[in-house]
Amino acid sequence: MPARRIIPCLDVKGGRVVKGVRFEGLRDLGDPVTLATRYDAEGADELVFLDISATEERRSTQGTWVQAVARSLSIPFTVGGGVASVDDARALLRAGADKVAVNSAAVARPELIQELAAVFGAQCVVAAVDLKRDAELGWRVFVAGGKRATDFSAREWLPRLVELGAGELLLTSMDRDGTGEGFDLDLLRLASSLGVPLIASGGAGSEGHFLDALDAGADALLAATLFHEDTLPIPRLKAFLTAQGQEIRPW
Repeated sequence: MPARRIIPCLDVKGGRVVKGVRFEGLRDLGDPVTLATRYDAEGADELVFLDISATEERRSTQGTWVQAVARSLSIPFTVGGGVASVDDARALLRAGADKVAVNSAAVARPELIQELAAVFGAQCVVAAVDLKRDAELGWRVFVAGGKRATDFSAREWLPRLVELGAGELLLTSMDRDGTGEGFDLDLLRLASSLGVPLIASGGAGSEGHFLDALDAGADALLAATLFHEDTLPIPRLKAFLTAQGQEIRPW
């Protein structure tokens, strides 16, 4: 089994890293390059950058800060936000990103996943999915930075993304985002049998929550607030998971 990955997530708006709770009440937490450099030094395995206002503003992710991040990092990183075409993805990869994340544009035009996988390879395509628990659908898919509900359920949309060619799934529980209450383990169990790496996102509040997510089928663990505010340093988390018998990359 591949080593489990620890992935800080940096939500970017207006060229700054921000974070809220359940996608609301955003706070400024600093400069993307400064934070990225810190996480690289602390032993993060990868980084994910999400330009959270790109879709709402009907633009692609701005490449200037992506280039600056690429120059400062020695670890892989993914960029998402407003990726709606092969050309959008190509621009981010040329700016230095290793993978692209697609969310709203894939819901609007699912064949985009196929196109990206055909040109860049499935390993380059991360399907990011924002979900809320729903009495009718189980989990309902949201787009536009969590602002717009769709008619898609997790049970139908996640397998379809894999069939279309997504090489990795990044699942964010909007109910748990920023709460520190733990990952949505039922959601992770639902997605764990789909045959592609699964990144758990939304709700981490302690070392134990990360271990729970791995036990539920996650291959990689993503968090923001805990890392940004240095509540749980990455070396401490990796030491804990290693002590629990998990295979973790060196730090």
